[in-house]
Amino acid sequence: MSSSQVNDIALPPLSGPMLILAAVMIAAANFVAVLDSTIANVSLSTISGALGSSTSQGTYVITSYAVAEAITVPLTGWLASRFGTVRVFITALIMFGLCSALCGMATSLGTLILYRVFQGLAGGPLMPLSQTLLLRIFPKEKAAAALGLWSMTT
Repeated sequence: MSSSQVNDIALPPLSGPMLILAAVMIAAANFVAVLDSTIANVSLSTISGALGSSTSQGTYVITSYAVAEAITVPLTGWLASRFGTVRVFITALIMFGLCSALCGMATSLGTLILYRVFQGLAGGPLMPLSQTLLLRIFPKEKAAAALGLWSMTT
């Protein structure tokens, strides 16, 4: 049995406070990944002005994240089967947080775009894996509630 198979052994669903805590944390991860795909839209002129670039150049802040995310979403299944669903999710979440901090500290448009690429690469697996993990931790009879929670945060 490979290490990824050990990581993805079916465990019994959670219940009570542990289910609620895990569901909120997983749903929050999904929410921030989805939010980051559009959050720069509303402040693009401010970001561009603060970094001394035109608004048209600033659109690369949005595009870079979207393209990087689009690259990793299709790879998520392979990554999860190779390294384990939980391991990939946690790694992506940590990397997403670090890249978000780097984006906040960027002092030029070029570095912001670079950090947004890394952020998109890390954010790509969060959405599909959050759905997978929610369905794993909820009892089968509450799968509709898990999907509802996931849909609501998306």
